[in-house]
Amino acid sequence: MDTGGIVTGLRELLGAQLVAYLGRVSNTRSVREWADGSRVPGADVVQRLRTSFYVAGILSERERATIVQAWFQGMNPELGDKSPAALLRGEPLVVVGPIVVAAARSFIAHG
Repeated sequence: MDTGGIVTGLRELLGAQLVAYLGRVSNTRSVREWADGSRVPGADVVQRLRTSFYVAGILSERERATIVQAWFQGMNPELGDKSPAALLRGEPLVVVGPIVVAAARSFIAHG
């Protein structure tokens, strides 16, 4: 899937504000521009958005969008009481990506 499709899907599931946060921008205009292809985020941001999209997909198979949004924003004991969104935004993706994916799978399996 291309970046525009990923951003559009994330925006539908998580809302533009949370996508902007994950994409390390301060406004939703950038998110709209990414979705329509008039602007391209940097490679690091694209990878963070791809990982976020993958995690959101895992969660949305069993949960509605409001639960997926809450999961991304809430403190998670499997993640050292940090939110998945904060980790995906601020930490090295190679480190936190697999950990966040595992936490999402655990949530689906155990609630």
